[in-house]
Amino acid sequence: MFVMRLLRPGLPLPGAEPRVPTTFVSVPYSDFLSKVGGNQVQKVEVDGVHIMFKLKQDVGGVESDVKGSGNSKMQDSELLLRSVAPTKRIVYTTTRPNDIKTPYEKMLENDVEFGAPDKRSGGFLNSALIALFYVAVLAGLLHRFPVNFSQNTPGQLRNRKSGGPGGSKVSEQGEVITFSDVAGVDEAKEELEEIVEFLRNPDRYTRLGARPPRGVLLVGLPGTGKTLLAKAVAGEAEVPFISCSASEFVELYVGMGASRVRDLFARAKKEAPSIIFIDEIDAVAKSRDGRFRIVSNDEREQTLNQLLTEMDGFDSNSAVIVLGATNRADVLDPALRRPGRFDRVVMVETPDRVGRKAILDVHVNKKELPLGEDVDLDNIASMTTGFTGADLANLVNEAALLAGRESKVVVERIDFIHAVERSIAGIEKKTAKLQGTEKGVVARHEAGHAVVGTAVSKLLKGQPRVEKLSILPRSGGALGFTYTPPTTEDRYLLFVDELRGRLVTLLGGRAAEEIIYSGRVSTGALDDIRRATDMAYKAIAEYGLNPTIGPISMTTLSNGGMDDSGGSGFGKDQGHLVDLVQREVKLMLQSALDVALSVMRANPTVLEGLGAYLEEKEKVEGDELQEWLKLVVAPKELADFVRGTQETFLPLQSTPPELKQLL
Repeated sequence: MFVMRLLRPGLPLPGAEPRVPTTFVSVPYSDFLSKVGGNQVQKVEVDGVHIMFKLKQDVGGVESDVKGSGNSKMQDSELLLRSVAPTKRIVYTTTRPNDIKTPYEKMLENDVEFGAPDKRSGGFLNSALIALFYVAVLAGLLHRFPVNFSQNTPGQLRNRKSGGPGGSKVSEQGEVITFSDVAGVDEAKEELEEIVEFLRNPDRYTRLGARPPRGVLLVGLPGTGKTLLAKAVAGEAEVPFISCSASEFVELYVGMGASRVRDLFARAKKEAPSIIFIDEIDAVAKSRDGRFRIVSNDEREQTLNQLLTEMDGFDSNSAVIVLGATNRADVLDPALRRPGRFDRVVMVETPDRVGRKAILDVHVNKKELPLGEDVDLDNIASMTTGFTGADLANLVNEAALLAGRESKVVVERIDFIHAVERSIAGIEKKTAKLQGTEKGVVARHEAGHAVVGTAVSKLLKGQPRVEKLSILPRSGGALGFTYTPPTTEDRYLLFVDELRGRLVTLLGGRAAEEIIYSGRVSTGALDDIRRATDMAYKAIAEYGLNPTIGPISMTTLSNGGMDDSGGSGFGKDQGHLVDLVQREVKLMLQSALDVALSVMRANPTVLEGLGAYLEEKEKVEGDELQEWLKLVVAPKELADFVRGTQETFLPLQSTPPELKQLL
C-alpha cells in the first residue's frame, strides 16, 4: 500500500532513525532522473523546483553506487562520502529546471515515497512577525510624538535613546577643549576664567558670602567662537557640558517645551557642578511685548516662563551655571537679561590683528600645516581685517586645499593670498571668460577704479594702494576685481575725507565708462552704486557729516528715540526731512561722480593704456601694475572734494521754506 507523507526540509525522511546526523550532497538534476529511472531512489521531497531525495539502502551502499554510475559528478560526490560513517544519513539535493516536469509517473511506477513540505505551521510565525512589525511602527511614532500618560506629570517620558530631557537632543561634550584651543578673544576668556575658578573651587567664594553668577550671556557675530568658548569653560573646569539648542524646546504640543526645560535643569542639578549651554537662545527668549513677534505663541511663552522660573529658582550652592549664546541680544526679553538670571553679558567680538595672528597659529599648529619659508602669518593677519575665527579657520583650510591641488609639499604665501581673494571676491571661474566688447568695457571699468584709488591714496597719506586688477569672472556675478588690501593697522574710525575718497573710488568705474565710450555706460556699476549709496546715506542720516542736515540720526528719529517705547516721536514733519536727506544723498553722489570724471580727464593715457593692457593680459599685479599707476596725477577738483573745500552740498538759502523751519 502506497503511503504519501508530507515532509519538511531538514527533517528526517520517512523511516530514518531519529537523532542520526545528516549529510547533504548537491547533485545535478540529470543524476536525479538517472537514479529514478534506475529504481535507486527511495524517498523524495518536492518543494517547487527544489528536490531532496534519498537512495535505497539495498542498492549495495556507496561502493556499489559508485561502480554502477556513469556520471562523473555523482561519482565524485559519492567518493567524498566514503569516509562518512555508516551511521550517517545521506540526503541528496537538486534543482529542477523550469521547463522540465518532475517524473511523478516514474516514481509511482517504482514505488517511490514522495511529497511536499507542510508550510501550514508557518502561519503562526508569519502572524507574529506582522504583529512585531506593527509594534515597532507604533513605538517609532510614540518616540517621534511623545504622549503624556499622566496629567500630573506632563512630559515625563524622558531620557530615551536620544538621551535628552523629554526626548530632546541634548548632547554632552565629546572632545575636550580648553582655553589653549581658543585665541583672539582674550577679554572674553578673562571674563570666563572666574566662572572656571568657581566651578573648580567654589568654597573660595561661598565662604565670603559671594554668590556665583547664575547665567552668562555670550553675544557676538556668527563665527566669533561663542560655542567654542562655552566648551572651553567646561573643559577647563572638568565638569559635564550639557548642550542643546533653544529651538529644540519649541514643540507642537503645548507644555512639552516647559517640561523639557524642567528636565534639563533637573539633570544639570543632579550632575552638579555642571554647565548648561543653550545655543541661539533668542529662538525661545524673544521679548514678549509683541515688538519682535508678529504672532503670539503660547507654547513659546510657556517655555520662556519656565526658563525664567528655573533660572530664578537656583540654589546658590547648586554649582550649575547657564551659558547662553546669541547674536541678537537686542531681541531678548528684559526679564531674562536682568541680574539674577543672566548676571553677565560677555561680548565676543571679531579679533584684532594680534588676535587673528594667534588664531592662525592655533589652526596651523592643530593641523600641523607645513608652511613655506615665504609665509608670514603676521602679514596674513594684516590682510584679513574683519575676519572672524570661523573665517580664519576656513582660510587656513582653503590655503591647504589650493596647495594640495597643485601637488605642493608645503603651503606657500600665494596660496594664502588666493584663499583671501576667494573669501572676499569669490571663486575665480576657469571656463567662463569675457569676450568682445564686454571684455573691453570691464577692463576700462576696473582701470578706472585703480586710477581714482591711486589718486586718492596720493592725497591721503597712509592709504593702501591698489595691488591687483583682474577681469576674470568670479562666482557671485562679479565680472572684474580690483584688490586693495587693508591697512596694516586695525582701523575703528573713518574720517570724512577718507569717506569722500571711497565714494569717488567706487564711482571711478562708471566715470571711466562715460569717458571712454562717450557717455554710453553699462550696468556693470550696479554693486558700486549700491555700496556708494549706502555709504552716502549713512554719512548724512547716521554719522551727521552733512552741514545741511546737521548732526541728526534719522534712525533714532524714526524709532521715536532710544527708550524702546515704540512711539512715533516725529509726526507729520518726518516726511519733509526724509525728502531733504534723499536730496543730499543724491547731491553727494553726483558730486563724487563729477570729481571721478575730472580724475579720468586728467589721466587719459593711463586710463586707456592700462585698460588695453588689462584687456590683453586679463590680470595685472605687482610691479607691472605699479609702473602704470605711478603716472597717475590727482587733479585739483579731487583735492577740493576730499578736503571738503568744494561746494558740494545744497546751499541753505535754496532750501524750501518748510524745511528751513525744521532745521
